[in-house]
Amino acid sequence: MKIVLDTNVFVSGIFFSGPPYVILDAWRCNKITLVISREIFEEYCRTGETLARRFKGVSLATWLALVADNAILAAAPVLPRQVCSDPDDDKFLACAMAGGARIILTGDKALLKVASYGGIRVLTPREFLEKHLRADPPQR
Repeated sequence: MKIVLDTNVFVSGIFFSGPPYVILDAWRCNKITLVISREIFEEYCRTGETLARRFKGVSLATWLALVADNAILAAAPVLPRQVCSDPDDDKFLACAMAGGARIILTGDKALLKVASYGGIRVLTPREFLEKHLRADPPQR
């Protein structure tokens, strides 16, 4: 199953526990496939580096290398019209469409309001776990 992770889910999974971490672990274990675009990866890097300055013991570089080596990179053109109330969130929809992902995981309220666009479902990490993974959480 191909998914797109909003930046808040990606960085939360690296720096904190809970559903975002379980989702990243499922991806790392090849249970799901991550689709990214160049713009999304760059945002992962920028946001992750900001948090890495606060959380010195976390290896952001390891996760970014995993993404660079193992995620599907989609060439995501700009959407023909703005869909989200925050235009910066449209890149996640564009990436999902270009990469054939049917699910975007986010905690972003503006993106969650879209709910569905072009057959793409927008879910919270918890909703995704309950509907699609239903596994015991991994141990850290």
